[in-house]
Amino acid sequence: MSQSIAPVLEEKQTDTSPTLTFEEYRFYQGDIDVQYELYKGKLIPMPIATVLHIKICEYLVYKLQRYLAQHNLDLVVKTGLGVRTDEDKSRIPDVVVCTQSLLEQAAARPGAGILEFDEKPLLVVEVVSENRREDYVIKRGEYELANVPEYCIVDPKTGKQKIRLFALIEGEDGYTYTDFLPGEEMESVVFPDLRLSVNEILDPPLVEELVKAEQAQLQKAERLAARLRELGVDPDAV
Repeated sequence: MSQSIAPVLEEKQTDTSPTLTFEEYRFYQGDIDVQYELYKGKLIPMPIATVLHIKICEYLVYKLQRYLAQHNLDLVVKTGLGVRTDEDKSRIPDVVVCTQSLLEQAAARPGAGILEFDEKPLLVVEVVSENRREDYVIKRGEYELANVPEYCIVDPKTGKQKIRLFALIEGEDGYTYTDFLPGEEMESVVFPDLRLSVNEILDPPLVEELVKAEQAQLQKAERLAARLRELGVDPDAV
């Protein structure tokens, strides 16, 4: 019986998918509904995101964009932007923070939007999905090798909820990490005064509701300013 099973097992373990160079990957046109990462020259299809996954990514983009605007930083926050991590490896993090100039360089090149190996993002975020080992071990090793200053793992799985932040600290060999648990605030190393509620990241409000609240506050401030002007008071001087 073992002789009849062995060829079947061998067949299942044989990877017959094509091996691509990085340039071939950059111009690869596969299933229009599937995003592919590159690992050792092999295409890795990314799983379809859950609604929670989408909400977490949108919330982080919202918070990071407002942080960058508040501090007048020439940085951008993007989803879907590739990050090359080795000669034959390229990832598509859930969220990427990089300089505007690096984004423009990537935009000027033909093919997929990917930061080259020497174009370092400041922060990448991965929201854990089905393959936990890939986020915690494999991608962690790739981002460390690529000298990405900060790698954030958001893990919303019930019973394992946490945010693990890997950072390159001066004087340390490779990444060091800190776990932030529900009830705590996540503190960035690259952006020292960036603090975000772990509870809100793991179970975020709808960004649309946050924008509505922003607009309501803005309209309230505008009405107050108009009333002050009616009273002969300059609202900018108050």
